[in-house]
Amino acid sequence: MIVISRNVSLADSEVEITAIRAQGAGGQHVNKASTAIHLRFDIRASSLPEYYKERLLAASHHLLTSDGMIVIKAQEYRSQELNREAALSRLVAVIQELTTEQKSRRATRPTRASKERRLSAKSQKSTVKSLRGKIRRPQE
Repeated sequence: MIVISRNVSLADSEVEITAIRAQGAGGQHVNKASTAIHLRFDIRASSLPEYYKERLLAASHHLLTSDGMIVIKAQEYRSQELNREAALSRLVAVIQELTTEQKSRRATRPTRASKERRLSAKSQKSTVKSLRGKIRRPQE
């Protein structure tokens, strides 16, 4: 059982996990053992609520394919079990990230005091810059 939130969870059978050989350097261990994990999750065929499915399918994310699959490859650990746990936690994180409701921004206006501070700083900067010019001697 994969827990997404208090009310939402997935059965282990909904996630397809395959062990593959990891990429990169590592010597004989990498060449012999299939420690990397390839996780595939079909959003449309899952038991997620409709709201979650709509949000996930509408989202744009590098782990989402065009046909509604989430594909995760975990190979950061030398152990297959640790990579499996890492892939499942990344799946949960992606689902939570894409289904959280963003707070709408409320427009605010600057206060009178902040406007006055800005204008006084502007005039102060202006006087400093005007004093940088050449000194002109009064004509005699």
